[in-house]
Amino acid sequence: MQNDVKLIDFLRERHSTPVAQFKEPGPSREELEVILTLATRVPDHGKLAPWRVIVYRGDVRSRLGEQFLALSLKKMPEMTDAAREAELARFTRAPLVVAIVSTAAPHPKIPEWEQVLSAGAVCFNMLMAANAHGYVANWRTEWVAYDDEALALLGLKPGEKIAGFIHIGSSDFATPDRPRPELSQIVTYAGE
Repeated sequence: MQNDVKLIDFLRERHSTPVAQFKEPGPSREELEVILTLATRVPDHGKLAPWRVIVYRGDVRSRLGEQFLALSLKKMPEMTDAAREAELARFTRAPLVVAIVSTAAPHPKIPEWEQVLSAGAVCFNMLMAANAHGYVANWRTEWVAYDDEALALLGLKPGEKIAGFIHIGSSDFATPDRPRPELSQIVTYAGE
């Protein structure tokens, strides 16, 4: 096996840039097609492709923000101006947002849990593929991933779930690293 030092360096330094620090440009349609192709090369026991992808780009992001605000106001009519602005900007913080939708379902041979993990792998691959193309990316969910009315607005079908919203764009923000767990606190060696 040949070592790819660039990949090792990338994984050593991998972090998520805060979505508030995103700006244009985002990937072109052609770049996005490559990113999506790379993102979907994941472990997929049974070759089920138990996920699908929805790309939110352009004006649809603003319209969704207005709809998210309307849903929020129904539940919390006393929202502050800052909270209202946050709902409007939920999908406009980045040039594009990609939803990875888990379509995991009962199967005679493939456990649903494995299907869900495959969707999570698509999310992580998308982060890496976007970064490899020179973009920043952040994997989010937030309340809209768990609200039935919001899920319908986002184009999900009954039974589908959001594995993640991948925000993709550009940034010149120097993201500081965060504390990482000590291996001694999270790793158990069995058989040694």
